[in-house]
Amino acid sequence: MNYIEHINTALQPSHPIGLRAVDLFAGCGGISLGFEAMGIAVDGYEMDPKAASTYNQNLQGHCFTERLTLTTSISNGYDIVLGGPPCQPFSVGGHQKGVEDDRNGFPVFINAIRNIQPKLWLFENVRGMLYSNRDYFEQIVTELGELGYRIEYRILNAVNYGVPQNRERLFVVGHRSSFNYPPPLTKRTTVGEAIGDLIDTTIDESKILTASMDRYVLNYEKASKCVNPRDLHLNKPARTLTCRNIAAPTGDMQRVRLSDGRRRRISIREAARLQSFPDWFTFHGTETQQYYQIGNAVPPILALHLAKSVVQCLTSNEYSNNVLLESPPLSIGAQTMIVFEQ
Repeated sequence: MNYIEHINTALQPSHPIGLRAVDLFAGCGGISLGFEAMGIAVDGYEMDPKAASTYNQNLQGHCFTERLTLTTSISNGYDIVLGGPPCQPFSVGGHQKGVEDDRNGFPVFINAIRNIQPKLWLFENVRGMLYSNRDYFEQIVTELGELGYRIEYRILNAVNYGVPQNRERLFVVGHRSSFNYPPPLTKRTTVGEAIGDLIDTTIDESKILTASMDRYVLNYEKASKCVNPRDLHLNKPARTLTCRNIAAPTGDMQRVRLSDGRRRRISIREAARLQSFPDWFTFHGTETQQYYQIGNAVPPILALHLAKSVVQCLTSNEYSNNVLLESPPLSIGAQTMIVFEQ
């Protein structure tokens, strides 16, 4: 089965297994999609109406269009709480204001854990949270640990889980038993496997780089001392997709070279495939809004691997042995620590 067939089938919703999750700051539903594919019923909360509309168009659960606050009432009938608290406060692109940024969603996330008391919770964020804002990260871990959870965290690269993209993100899990992060796969998926069939067949002339844009890109690469052109290479995974480098014609934009030598920005569908969204998943909103939904998402195939580990943690050995990991990774234990994938 090739990559496209895999994402189109593996991410279909599975038969319910009796676990319920709520996805806070859900975006268009990348992490929810992976959890639904494991048979977990998921509801979402998202303040962007177009992203929430995308979620409701494609997923089985319902996404509430609402800006979460400390006074938001969320049902306590969930086994799992998922979340991607807005990462701009901790990302380089977001100027790393951290705790002082009014977009910081962690007080809401912690409050939800306190009120719901789920069996397990998981959140995703950018690597930068561990560096410029390390003290605040440790404060978050301490507060969540005081609610009765063992906490473990790792930097995971999506490329190690079948996503055709180098994308490192921080994943933090709180549980009350034993949790094993999914083991990395041996095979890496390339850009060619993901979008090779689209490059010369779905040409949008508006995305072709003009002569002036080509000169701009060349000057950008010289100024940034770029050794290799930033074009996507069919025999390699892609660079990290971000809102900025897929939504706008910038110097570091994600771009492909056509067979006639011209270059162009990638399309919505190409960006979606590079994030492991299936072809049946459709996006709502303007083109820019759709690119932002894709760039902000957790790759659904990576979410599926994490969901398998969550199910293993929360269900019986009999069930786990039938559906889950071939060989568990290092168990970190009760102590919080960071593990970087090689």
